[in-house]
Amino acid sequence: MKNFFENKRIVVTGGAGFLGAYVLSGLKKRGCKNIFVPKIEDYDLIKLSDIKKMYDEMKPDIVIHLAAVVGGIGANREHPGKFFYENLMMGVQLIEEGRLRNLEKFVAIGTICAYPKFTPVPFKEDDLWLGYPEETNAPYGLAKKMLLVQSQAYRQEYNFNSIFLLPVNLYGPGDNFKPESSHVIPALIKKCVDAISNGDKYIECWGTGSASREFIYVSDAAEGILLATEFYNGDEPVNIGAGFEITIKDLVGKIAKLTDFKGEIRWDSSKPDGQPRRCLDTSRAKKMFGFEAKTDFDAGLNATIEWYKKNLI
Repeated sequence: MKNFFENKRIVVTGGAGFLGAYVLSGLKKRGCKNIFVPKIEDYDLIKLSDIKKMYDEMKPDIVIHLAAVVGGIGANREHPGKFFYENLMMGVQLIEEGRLRNLEKFVAIGTICAYPKFTPVPFKEDDLWLGYPEETNAPYGLAKKMLLVQSQAYRQEYNFNSIFLLPVNLYGPGDNFKPESSHVIPALIKKCVDAISNGDKYIECWGTGSASREFIYVSDAAEGILLATEFYNGDEPVNIGAGFEITIKDLVGKIAKLTDFKGEIRWDSSKPDGQPRRCLDTSRAKKMFGFEAKTDFDAGLNATIEWYKKNLI
């Protein structure tokens, strides 16, 4: 498989985004010469006409579908319809058009939000259908999970090579720090750094802090996706994670310590905790395409904190 990517035409939807930047960097390091990113200004991938235009103009061999309408608990609660419709229409139509054009491979990126609310920990891919997802992000999670159903159905009927990956929560330099749509790590970093800068005596956090989460450093996630693109051609979903969990309370304490925030932490228990626990079984990724996350959590957090301080969004 040496030089697998060198002469392939690769489209990376969402390539201008957070994870996309790291996937593009990984492709370039692998010698890929033909990388195409459909920018939102030129292609609205919710519209079938723009999807067709993208395929006509870019003529990809492989599509890595990273584009998604995403956000934290607040954004998911505010826009359940938008998150369902736009994520579903993007993925379903991209896969169908890819099939019609005999695309060599489609890499569908799912979400940990696809798992049932009370999945046994650690989450195994075979448990994906044990129940309904956590309510606040179920529309988003189910829209993404339909791409697994479609991938498996298309493989069965049309022998179409579409794989489905389930990355856990990402973090790292370049993350989204906008309060209205950011995930928990950038939101907490921003709160702590801004509180120090403003001289605030406390920060406020959602929920009780009892929920647990797993996080993967963004460059590790990109590496997992590229290894799967090159080596994995199966119909089973595959977790991409770091294989550890931390409570939100402990995470807040860790970020406060790393940012040197010494003020009070107040919990707003009227706000939701989200899914009670999240931790992935990552053995399938190791077995199928040799992926293991490498970045130490504290080192990754420090790099993210330093990036935010330099860029102060």
